[in-house]
Amino acid sequence: MKQEKPISVLMFPWLGYGHISPFLELAKKLSQRNFIIHLCSTKANLTPIRAKQYSSSSIKLLELPLLTTNLPPHQHTTNGFPPHLMDTLKQAFDSSTPQFTKILKTLKPDLLIYDFLQPWAPLAASQLNIPAVEFISSSSTMTAYMWHDLLKKPKGIEFPFSSTIYYRDYEMASIERSKAVIPLEKIEADKNRVGQSFVLSNHIVLIKSFDEIEGKYSNYITSLTGKKIVPVGPLVQEPTPDDTNSNLIKWLNTKDKRSTVFVSFGSEYFLSNEDLLEIAYGLESSKVNFIWPLRFAKEEVEIEEALPKGFVNRVGDRGRVFKGWAPQAKILEHSSIGGFVSHCGWSSVMESMKYGVPIIAMPMHLDQPMNSRLIVEEVGMAVEVVRDGEGKLHWKEVADVINHVVVEEGGELVREKANHMKEIIRFKGDEEIDQVAKELEMLLNS
Repeated sequence: MKQEKPISVLMFPWLGYGHISPFLELAKKLSQRNFIIHLCSTKANLTPIRAKQYSSSSIKLLELPLLTTNLPPHQHTTNGFPPHLMDTLKQAFDSSTPQFTKILKTLKPDLLIYDFLQPWAPLAASQLNIPAVEFISSSSTMTAYMWHDLLKKPKGIEFPFSSTIYYRDYEMASIERSKAVIPLEKIEADKNRVGQSFVLSNHIVLIKSFDEIEGKYSNYITSLTGKKIVPVGPLVQEPTPDDTNSNLIKWLNTKDKRSTVFVSFGSEYFLSNEDLLEIAYGLESSKVNFIWPLRFAKEEVEIEEALPKGFVNRVGDRGRVFKGWAPQAKILEHSSIGGFVSHCGWSSVMESMKYGVPIIAMPMHLDQPMNSRLIVEEVGMAVEVVRDGEGKLHWKEVADVINHVVVEEGGELVREKANHMKEIIRFKGDEEIDQVAKELEMLLNS
């Protein structure tokens, strides 16, 4: 039987690692199904991908130059990016439209798969008669809520809010907490960008989810917008063999089963001094071991300055606290891990599901409060550390929730729910990716 001509796809994620990672995982899956993928981003984002040798005959990496004098090349990424400069990065990204259009004209792909913040990308593709499909790497729940809010629907599906938390109030409080100066008009402008990006997608929209946890929200998006929502599955990056030799993994090997928590708040959020101290005292007071990679907005800040005096000595061999990166997937799959203290970024939530790790939820901003409500109230694999009326964390609540989720008998149901999600994902395999490939082929043949 004659092999059909491969489908050429240009993938164009936003500049955040939490976006590039699922685009790369989708690229890997599609490259096994007669697709040739070109992944386009800045040098700052592509260099670490090249270092892990992800470029292959079916996945090629294309650099997008950002022509800006305001940001040095190493800041052409949101990884560790200063929050007060985010608007500058978005402007630089937008100004790259001519360079991106040139890439489109040169490559002439069969299809563009783009992200949520660049409506100019599908517009450029349409001028060249190239179909464009949006890939959303956040949850269906958050996307459904956004459209429910944008279209000012008074009624509709019930969202996973508790009686004590409402998404918009939480978001405004998180902006104040992080001391980020984000004028209301900037928030509204971003909403418009997100809405335009969605509307410009050709017939279908890909989303990083699966029906067992978010099917009703995906269906609600379709009922509101007319776009067919196509789930792509969890798309979790597999640990690399090099991660096995990490000193962290060797340390974990010495710990009892489910005795340790991994603490991480993603690559784009910096803890306030107040939150950092309360989390530190909570970990110290808990009954568990912990791994805690720390990140600071100012690189010159040292761990000893930021943590409570004597903290490292007091926790001793119970904890590993350090500046920088940790092999998250490899850590979460380890048998010694019994919980994940997480901001509830969607990629982190999916990793917890894949490896069956219950979550101690500490949402900070953006989609995280909504994700937390979903996995606490509907999936049942998490418990949230509730802030007080002023939006502050307290160390005792941190310690109590960690102990409940990881070691106490009362947390058994949460642990069982997390393990159940692991079994669902293992059983499903790549069934969503097979459907994605079919949908994309049908789109190109229509």
